[in-house]
Amino acid sequence: MHIDIFTLKFIGMINFPCAKINIGLRITSRREDGYHNIQTIFYPVRLCDVLEFVIMPPGSDDDRLTITGMDAGNPCENLVLKVLATLRKIYKIPYLDIHLHKVIPPGAGLGGGSSDAAFFLKMINRHFGLGLNNEDLRNLALSAGSDAPFFIENLPAYAEGRGECLTSLPPLPEGYHLVILYPGISISTREAYMKCTPVMREPLLPVYYREDIIRWRKLIINDFEKIVFESYPVLGELKEKLYENGALYSSMSGSGSAVYGIFSEKPELPPALSRHVIYSGPF
Repeated sequence: MHIDIFTLKFIGMINFPCAKINIGLRITSRREDGYHNIQTIFYPVRLCDVLEFVIMPPGSDDDRLTITGMDAGNPCENLVLKVLATLRKIYKIPYLDIHLHKVIPPGAGLGGGSSDAAFFLKMINRHFGLGLNNEDLRNLALSAGSDAPFFIENLPAYAEGRGECLTSLPPLPEGYHLVILYPGISISTREAYMKCTPVMREPLLPVYYREDIIRWRKLIINDFEKIVFESYPVLGELKEKLYENGALYSSMSGSGSAVYGIFSEKPELPPALSRHVIYSGPF
């Protein structure tokens, strides 16, 4: 069914797609579709891109995507345009002038591209009154990435399958301080998965998530760290330095290269760490 919305008049919209961190990540098995089954906890954080759009003037014959901020590659291959093309198979949406300001670095394991796509879907749905519910939006978001469905509801969640099977979790208690470091290294998720050795472990991550954060260091592990730290030792060094400077828990997010630390209060970091900080603040 195609819905004609050209005759409706709307002004533009602006939103702030946020990053996520992974609290633990287990690669449990290879799938026949070429993906891997994982277990992880997705947690939204306040590091955000800026995404806005307006309707192109009458007579326009294509969308326009302008990207500023951090280098995000070829705009024509951006996931925002990918999900827009998917929507246009169902709905007749006018051509859009889109501006994406990148603050979340690509290839950092923070889900920035997936978040942009998911938030854009929500913006289009709300702006043009498409009537899609969250399940519809999650199914559409999956075309952008395995973690993209998480950003539809954007609440702490335990993820299984490719990352699309989500179970809500309670947020962490207030008062913790999060520091995210990015050393300017871009990691290929595909290559990281190719080097992994899947293994199933018990208990499930939500059991450990409910423990005191001070205990996570010995309980919650990201399976990608062993693989990635061998190729990029600096990431392992950053993790250890976060612990040396008082982190209650530190980990690489996703397949890297961002490394984060959770502190009981805002830390005073040495220059060796502070020069890599891209976010420092509350959850």
